[in-house]
Amino acid sequence: MADNEWINGYLEAIINTGERLDGYRSDGYRSDGRTAVQPVLSAANYFVKEVTGYDDAALYRTWIKANASKYPQEKGNRMEYLCWRVWHVARQKKKLAWEDAQRMTRTHFAKQRLLKEVNEEFSEDLSEGEKPDLPPEPPVSYGSNGSLSSLSHLENGLGGRLYIVLISLHGLVRGDNLELGRDSDTGGQVKYVVEFARALAMMPEVYRVDLLTRQICDPEVDSSYGEPTEMLSSGAYDDDDEVGESSGAYIVRIPCGPRDQYIRKELLWPHIQEFVDGALAHIVHMTKVLGEQLNSDAQKIWPYVVHGHYADAGDAASLLSGSLNVPFVMTGHSLGRNKLEQLLQQNRLSREGINNLYKIQRRLEAEEYSLDAAEMVITSTKQEIVEQWGLYDGFDVTTERKLRMRISRGLDTYGRFMPRMHVITPGMDFSSVKVPDFGSDGDGESNAFVMSEMSPASPRGAPQIIQEIMRFFSNPHKPMILALARPDPKKNLTTLLTAFGESKKLRELANLTLVMGNRDDIENMSSSSATILTQILRLVDKYDLYGHVAYPKHHKQTDVPDIYRFAATTKGVFINPALVEPFGLTLIEAAAHGLPIVATKNGGPVDIIKALKNGVLIDPHDKGDIANALLKLMMDRKFWNECRQNGVKNIHKFSWPAHCRAYLSHIAMCRMRHPEWQDDNFVDETTALEYQRDSLTDLDVNDLSLRLSMDGTRDIFSWMEKKENYPTVKKSENGGTYTNGHRNRLNQGYLETVLERGLGEDKPAETFQSKVNMFRRRKHLVVLAIDSYDKSTGKPTKKLLNIINYFLKTFRSEIAYAWRAIGFVLSTSLTGPETVEFLKSGDISAHDFDCLICASGSELFFPILPPNSSHDPSAVYLCPDPYYKEHIEYRWGGDGLKKFMTTIPKLVAEDEESESIGALVEDVQRSNSHNFAYRTINKEMAPCVDYIRSTLRDKGYRNHVMYCQQESKLHILPLLASRSQALRYLFVRYEYDVARMFVVVGETGDTDYEELLAGTHKTIVMKGIVEGGSERLLRGPGNYTREDIVPTDSPNIVQTESDDPHTIMKAFEKVGLGVYIKK
Repeated sequence: MADNEWINGYLEAIINTGERLDGYRSDGYRSDGRTAVQPVLSAANYFVKEVTGYDDAALYRTWIKANASKYPQEKGNRMEYLCWRVWHVARQKKKLAWEDAQRMTRTHFAKQRLLKEVNEEFSEDLSEGEKPDLPPEPPVSYGSNGSLSSLSHLENGLGGRLYIVLISLHGLVRGDNLELGRDSDTGGQVKYVVEFARALAMMPEVYRVDLLTRQICDPEVDSSYGEPTEMLSSGAYDDDDEVGESSGAYIVRIPCGPRDQYIRKELLWPHIQEFVDGALAHIVHMTKVLGEQLNSDAQKIWPYVVHGHYADAGDAASLLSGSLNVPFVMTGHSLGRNKLEQLLQQNRLSREGINNLYKIQRRLEAEEYSLDAAEMVITSTKQEIVEQWGLYDGFDVTTERKLRMRISRGLDTYGRFMPRMHVITPGMDFSSVKVPDFGSDGDGESNAFVMSEMSPASPRGAPQIIQEIMRFFSNPHKPMILALARPDPKKNLTTLLTAFGESKKLRELANLTLVMGNRDDIENMSSSSATILTQILRLVDKYDLYGHVAYPKHHKQTDVPDIYRFAATTKGVFINPALVEPFGLTLIEAAAHGLPIVATKNGGPVDIIKALKNGVLIDPHDKGDIANALLKLMMDRKFWNECRQNGVKNIHKFSWPAHCRAYLSHIAMCRMRHPEWQDDNFVDETTALEYQRDSLTDLDVNDLSLRLSMDGTRDIFSWMEKKENYPTVKKSENGGTYTNGHRNRLNQGYLETVLERGLGEDKPAETFQSKVNMFRRRKHLVVLAIDSYDKSTGKPTKKLLNIINYFLKTFRSEIAYAWRAIGFVLSTSLTGPETVEFLKSGDISAHDFDCLICASGSELFFPILPPNSSHDPSAVYLCPDPYYKEHIEYRWGGDGLKKFMTTIPKLVAEDEESESIGALVEDVQRSNSHNFAYRTINKEMAPCVDYIRSTLRDKGYRNHVMYCQQESKLHILPLLASRSQALRYLFVRYEYDVARMFVVVGETGDTDYEELLAGTHKTIVMKGIVEGGSERLLRGPGNYTREDIVPTDSPNIVQTESDDPHTIMKAFEKVGLGVYIKK
């Protein structure tokens, strides 16, 4: 071929594409009709972007390399190859575009029919007959490189480089030499999250990925699991100017639970809160580190998403995302409700026995809470959405679709929400894959491979694992049936072995290899694994399968490709007979190595075989079905070769780059949430005073100097003169006033007084900033969360006042250092005004506290002194945190929730005197914008929290539900509002580490009591202070217990023997505060 003949193909590519650069036509006119000078043609840009429509860096490099060739012949050959490559891509692009247009047309008509049906069906349920005009749906837009334009939103202060947090709590997690199969917790999920973190960090949009897991310092496991940090990869960038020392993927191990003991996942539940606090400390630190590296102004870089894997990590990620106010993404991997059904079907254990062994009820609640908080749920298959997540109260396929349609049409959902479910098939690392070449007839390599390469006498020698397997077989040349799974009941290996043993034809035709993790001694294995392995050995003996079945004791992760390849060269089959398989990464691995597959029909294998067309589905409970499927593949060589070829041909659908691109596109559609504050400057001069209640009505403000700015230099007039900042004032029954609306800053009566009389210059008021600055300087924080209420009236007891007085006098000694070192927070279910009046009744000023957490966590105040407070030493202003209301706003149902509460049968009565039946009546006076309060009028009829929460979830309402004050009150709060989460908010907002807090509680309390016990903070449980609580109404019978939430042997929890001062002092000395106690 002549040197320049490649130009013909170049021109043909131009003609077939029919595209011009930058909107110019070949006649010299712009597409808008105006004349213009033709731009200079950039050949590289044309090839890479205009012809292909993709930003293909490989094509660009090929073009540059071709142009750099010194010799004309070489350059011509390179250009010819590049030209035809681009021309082929362009033709494929046109074909795909035509197919997409046809598909979109069909989808459009189907969608219109669906929308009509949905709106007609849903109008009665939500919109009460309204028929508004539906706005047109915005079209999906694509970027110039063919990618979803939603990826352009992946900025978030990182310039397109994201910080993503993954959490996988249980198992043995490290970057290399994974001990898969060592125990039931170290399986496919561990491999998935490690490879996912590594692949995600290689995406150009991602700067850093943290995989958080538990730190394990057990001498029985490798010391690498005790290392605090392990680097997986250094990231995707090659430019030294853009690479920071913190970029890449990392495993970060957080201490929680027993420090020197590796425990199974079912025993980790009581330690979740401690893990959350430790993870929060790491993330808050990283936000500052990344901000310093990437932002010139050192503005913090918050995580783009927090992604939890499995129920335990989902529970932790829910609390973390709520504390940080960033999106939460969930991947279930394996779900509790489905497992419970399978275990009940086996009839080996009772429901109570299952709960005791697997802590299944605790797991179910964690999965429900994950649905409450998740923006998105990532699944592997459609079957997982419909048949597994569909079993939960918090998700319904039909309701989710209806709500989504209403949102897209601009209709009100009345506070209901359900997370989006997206199917993203897991990826696989193909770097170690070597597919045997069987030739055109498929018979070329088997004998040679087995006889020479696998022979111990061969010069090359067989891999050690293959030698270990072959020693089990009397005839190693027979096809191999391979199963690779840990010895777990749900993996169903005993049924597979029974099917093999009872089929004479199968035994004559094939060998069976069971790779069941690693073991040294059966007696040292977990009880369930030891039971399964013992059953397998008994079945081998029962059916006399010696010489037919291999079950090696040890293998390394690097041995797995050799095992697959050996099975493929023997013309074998891979089988996954699990009762339920959420996805099945081993099926992907087997297909990549040229192995046909037989797999369970329950779960992910359905979609895998549909995509790969390389195997047969079976009923895992039917031994005959298993045997027949294996015989079909091994006896029909044509079918075997067809399955093998299909698997190898279609395996590219499961690559890691494809998985990561789909993942980033989907999370870009999440509702982005991030903390409203971005630095330590308190930015709002209107943060001053929302509350001025009954305790201030007699305050003399003739001489009043009050500054609201954060720097103390600006006056209040410019803000006060704006009438829209005034609160709505209502008259109470006693003639006083109270405010309504959380966005209002000052009591109107007080404002009018100030405007009328002016600001005095005698004594300046304490500012919000000065209060917060003092708070942040505290070395330790004592949080009083004692729920001591009178059983008959529900009001705080005199004993609570006495204990508060005792603490204040004990720690607020005359020593200046101790006074500044110890701060106090009061955490209560009382409202702000109720708290002030209660403290005032015991001659205690609310100003003695740095912070007040009120109304069960729906209000957060900083009490500050008014000017001239000498007139009334107990007078304070309750200054609300300026961002807290917005922080807990997430998924708050509002008026729609309040209205739905009245529809729950026998729950809310109209009033106490009405004939309507109900256990509760609305308490308007104690309600606020983010807390719907109800009084209990019939405690015997009052349903437990579980029932109310389940009913709300079923309709799409996501809330924190709790009883308080000796069962006399019910509070319905936003999902993220609670007393324990308020402490984490103080950590994130004001950088006050939870580990420096000391939480004081009674022996029982409100239904959120157990949430306050566990964590990195120290907890002092005082006996004899609380006479009774509300925990009777927390959970129904058969549910999980407090031991599944709170560790029984935690060194962070200390109990006093009584309420006398001596024992209290000893308890505080145990937790390290003895030095501050006034002797």
